[in-house]
Amino acid sequence: MTFFSYVLCVSWANNSKMNYIRIDNRTFEQLRNTRITPNFAPYAEGSALIEAGKTKVICTATVEERVPPFLRNKGTGWVTAEYAMLPRATQTRTNREIQRPSGRTQEIQRLIGRSLRAVVDTKLLGERQIFLDCDVMQADGGTRTASITGAYVALALACKRLVAVGTLKKSPLIGEVAAVSVGIVKETALLDLCYEEDSNAEVDMNIVCTGAGKFIEIQGTAERAPFDRAQMTEMLALAEKGVNELFTLQRYALNG
Repeated sequence: MTFFSYVLCVSWANNSKMNYIRIDNRTFEQLRNTRITPNFAPYAEGSALIEAGKTKVICTATVEERVPPFLRNKGTGWVTAEYAMLPRATQTRTNREIQRPSGRTQEIQRLIGRSLRAVVDTKLLGERQIFLDCDVMQADGGTRTASITGAYVALALACKRLVAVGTLKKSPLIGEVAAVSVGIVKETALLDLCYEEDSNAEVDMNIVCTGAGKFIEIQGTAERAPFDRAQMTEMLALAEKGVNELFTLQRYALNG
C-alpha cells in the first residue's frame, strides 16, 4: 500500500465516523460528474467544452503567427490565456468586465497561462503564440480548475493540427496538465468542491499537476480555520486521485 492510499484509507475511516453527507450525495473522494467534449467550437484550431457538475466552461485555442514584443526575434513562442464569465453564469448577474479585468480575473488568467506553459516547449513553437480563451457559461465552483483542465485539451488539439498541416514537425507538448479543487468543510477533507461547499469551506485549495505527478501550483487558503500538515497531506492525496481521473478523461477526449 502506497503512502497516499494509506492516507485515503485512514481518511475514509475518519470521515465515515463523522457521517458527513455532501449536498449532492458524493463520497468525500468523488469528483463531480465530469465530461469533456472536444472540438466544441468549429472555427478554433483547438477547443473543448468541459462540464464538471453544473460548472460549464468553453475553452478555445487560437494560433497566432506572432509573439509578444518581448519575444520578437528570439526564436521562441508563447502560450497565454484569457478568462471570462458570462453575466448570468452565476445566480445573480455579474457585470461584464469591459474596461479592465478585475483582480480576480487577472489572477485566474495568469494561473491558466502558467499552468499550460509548464507543459509546452516554447522553442518548438517557433515565433508564434497560442491564445487560450476560457469562457464560463455556468459557474458552480471550480471554474479555474475546470478551465485549466479543458484548456489543456484545446491546446493539445491545436498542437495536433499544427503538426498535421506541416506547420510544425513535432508537437511542442512535453506533458499533460489538469487541476482540481480540494478543501475542508465541517472538518472533513473533500475533493472537487461545488460552490456551496467552497463558500462554506474552512480551507480552500486548488491543485495543478502534470501527468508525471509533479505539482505546478498549490493555492491553499485557510478561510475560517488553520489546517495542519496531516490535513494538507490528506488534501494533496485527494487531489492526486482527482487529477489522475481527469487525465483519463482528457486522454479519452483526445484519442477516443
